[in-house]
Amino acid sequence: MHLRLPYALAALVVFVTEIGIALYVHDAVIRPYIGDSLAVVLVYLSLRAVTPMSVFQALSGALVFAFAIEFGQMFHLIDRLGLRGNRIAGFILGGYFDMKDLAAYVAGAVAALLVESLRKQRTTS
Repeated sequence: MHLRLPYALAALVVFVTEIGIALYVHDAVIRPYIGDSLAVVLVYLSLRAVTPMSVFQALSGALVFAFAIEFGQMFHLIDRLGLRGNRIAGFILGGYFDMKDLAAYVAGAVAALLVESLRKQRTTS
């Protein structure tokens, strides 16, 4: 396995941020939308840290994963698995489908793509 340390460190920072949001932020914007956007960024950074995936492949994988989780919510996956009372499962799988979450996931992917684009411009300048 090839570890890309900058991506791993960035993933760790986003992970800690996500935990902080989950534990301490109980509002109508940051927790549901910024948190969802960061979830896609976290999966993206994690994929880039430990796989040879390209930016496009990792972003696509992160979005597919996030959309799968969200559509799992539509079909009450957490209940079907008998995990409704499990806090960790609730944190990962979520509880309720919301179309706005899909937009938040796309926003997270766009933000990651923008950062990658800016980083690439900086290295070629």
